[in-house]
Amino acid sequence: MTDIGHRARKILHAIVSEYMNTGEAVGSRTVTKRHGIDLSPTTVRNVMADLEDLGLLKQPHTSAGRVPTERGMRYFVDSLLRVRGLSPREREEAAAKLGPLGVAATLDVDDVIREMVRGLADLSSYAAIVVSPKPNADRFEHIELLRLRDGEILVVLVTQAGAIENKIVRLDAPLESADLERMGNYLNELLLGLTLEEVRERVLGELAADKSKYDQLAARALSIGAAALASAGEPEVIVEGQAKLVESAVDLDSMRALLHTLEEKSRLLKLLDRTMEASGIQVFIGAELAETGLCDMSVVAVPYGPGERPLGLLGVIGPQRMNYSRVIPLVDFTAQHLSSLLVRR
Repeated sequence: MTDIGHRARKILHAIVSEYMNTGEAVGSRTVTKRHGIDLSPTTVRNVMADLEDLGLLKQPHTSAGRVPTERGMRYFVDSLLRVRGLSPREREEAAAKLGPLGVAATLDVDDVIREMVRGLADLSSYAAIVVSPKPNADRFEHIELLRLRDGEILVVLVTQAGAIENKIVRLDAPLESADLERMGNYLNELLLGLTLEEVRERVLGELAADKSKYDQLAARALSIGAAALASAGEPEVIVEGQAKLVESAVDLDSMRALLHTLEEKSRLLKLLDRTMEASGIQVFIGAELAETGLCDMSVVAVPYGPGERPLGLLGVIGPQRMNYSRVIPLVDFTAQHLSSLLVRR
């Protein structure tokens, strides 16, 4: 990270703050008049020129003021930004917009997540994105086997995050309800607390072992479990508030490219997977988003989930001049709110 002096830091902070508010190039007189910097405009211009030489500012036009570069925005976020937590009143208002936990706890997890990402888009005034609990990271809670008709059963898989997977499995021979109950009890005891990835490995490993050590019912239970788990899907990527980004596009082609990118969920998922591997809030700016097609944007993202075990992640997509000091605590609070709901469930 480039090391700059105290005076240069104050001037860079003033320029970035002004640019985030107006979207316009910032001149030396604006810096001295609006940001309480007791220096002459000439001195400020000289410091601005030094910051430009360091690649932190750029001059869009010969006679214009300066705007921050991506490198300047990164320096601002990493070294100059002051983020305060939400006030009690702001937390209360945000919780009401995101959905009260007492009500949300009675709804389907997918519906709750969609409501929360809509609420985050409204609160931030930018697009919001959430990755639903990843099946491989989620943990097994309960399985139930229900007889539908001769030759078919319904397998209901419930995870600790509250996600529910339903799978109809065709049997090679009929089973009585009492047998299904014993098979369900066996699988629940064998798999409780494992991640779904570990569940698949355990079931396949047990099937590959010498079946003679199992009774016939256990062997059939493992076969049913393997059939039900084979269809576990990829996590869902939900984006809300795309229209809020249209005004950030510099032209029609940029707008089309932006909306197209938001439809390509796999590219977004690749980026957000990096956030799952990190701790705390991550901010991606400009070129850091090149592989997603969002190189003119910024993304603030954070994992969510109970304790130290993230299940998914959520964030906000907006212009590089987004109000980070407001967005970061909103994203963090939303992640805590969703995590609290998952713990309750």
